[in-house]
Amino acid sequence: MTEVGAVLEAQAAAGVRVPWVRGFARWPVEGSSPKEKGKALRARVRRGAHAELTLDAGRPDAATAVVESNRGRLPELTPIRVGRMAATPFAFLRGSAGLMAYDLARTPVTGMGAQICGDAHAANFGLYADARGGLVIDLNDFDETVHGPWEWDLKRLATSLVLAGREAGADEDSCRKAAYDTVGVYRRTVRLLAKLPVLDAWNAIADEELVSHTDAHDLLGTLERVSEKARANTSGRFAAKSTEVLQDGSRRFVDAPPVLRRVPDEEAASVVTSLEEYLTTLSEDRLPLLARYAAHDVAFRVVGTGSVGTRSYVVLLLDHRGEPLVLQVKEARPSVLLPHLATAGFEAPAVPHEGRRVVLGQKRMQVVSDILLGWTSVDGRPYQVRQFRNRKGSVDPAALAVDQIDDYARMTGALLARAHTHTADPRLIAGYCGKSEELDEAIASFAVTYADRTEADHDVLVAAVRAGRIAAELGV
Repeated sequence: MTEVGAVLEAQAAAGVRVPWVRGFARWPVEGSSPKEKGKALRARVRRGAHAELTLDAGRPDAATAVVESNRGRLPELTPIRVGRMAATPFAFLRGSAGLMAYDLARTPVTGMGAQICGDAHAANFGLYADARGGLVIDLNDFDETVHGPWEWDLKRLATSLVLAGREAGADEDSCRKAAYDTVGVYRRTVRLLAKLPVLDAWNAIADEELVSHTDAHDLLGTLERVSEKARANTSGRFAAKSTEVLQDGSRRFVDAPPVLRRVPDEEAASVVTSLEEYLTTLSEDRLPLLARYAAHDVAFRVVGTGSVGTRSYVVLLLDHRGEPLVLQVKEARPSVLLPHLATAGFEAPAVPHEGRRVVLGQKRMQVVSDILLGWTSVDGRPYQVRQFRNRKGSVDPAALAVDQIDDYARMTGALLARAHTHTADPRLIAGYCGKSEELDEAIASFAVTYADRTEADHDVLVAAVRAGRIAAELGV
């Protein structure tokens, strides 16, 4: 042992918390590398076993699951959520992360954990701005993020690609290939990251390298169009469309039901007051920036499919020139994965604040995160806070040309691998995944099977809506 190692061991023995002492001083004597440990897990869970899907007798039917997932949401908005989920099987999958988590908890898991998205479907990747306004692409939705089985994210992504491909009109071979390709690129990316120095691996696969790394050249035109739209998707543009100028020169939001509505003064005051707590969750160097803005108005705004019915506000801030910055204050509910972690052998952690869980999970998975990302509480409920319309843009996977779906699959597979290896040792996952295509074949088979299951679940929901058992507002 080196002299430095001996000092670290002595500090640890004395109760001094030295989190890296295990890796620095004791790792060499354990005799088994992370790669070998990953390989050893194949004896516990065959890679081919990930094709398995067994639905148990206690599984809730789709309509019941949707009703249960609406509990705690604003009842006047749940028909919008149901209507969106009833639109297509892919839309149903997007809103049913909890039901899929129930099923995934009963599939084989290796026991290797990572910070996972929890809702890593193909539409939850996209563009957004970094601190200097440049565009980056990464996972961009973390409402369900937890420490859990990395396989769950990969299986959800692969399944979503099959469903998106079917909606886009691709044949079954193309849909299965998309699932197969996303797993293959995930596996190869993890192997690449495992070979790099840690710091290089953390920041690997810069956005300008992503297309060539994943051989996604057919997607270039689509990415360029999405990027062009994203650059114009700013707080200023949103404020120009959604606010009006008052006689005193200030601005306020204009009602646009059912998506946007102004709120009573007391409710608006609670939201604005909550920003004081939010400021304490930011890095101190951000405070002078926000100190140059003043809050002018608050509105309630309906959010995306999975989050419809949760409480979400937009806050209009103006600087000394009247230029806007819009913050989103979005309710953070408990992750729908939490009740299912124990079934998979993972401990469900205590969560002191759900907004904090979402924000820290996002920062752990992304290479670059929103510089104004934080959390707060409004009337006792937890919320996350972030910039609204921060040059966000996304590819609609269900609207891609057939020859682009597998390109998009490879791109998202690489991004997911990079995100997972921020909190899981890539050598460990790479050791398990290996060089063969056994895992690719297995998860592609699972994805096709679960896509079929999702289509059947979607049919159940549609039948319940048509029978009047569940209220739905379509086309909103």
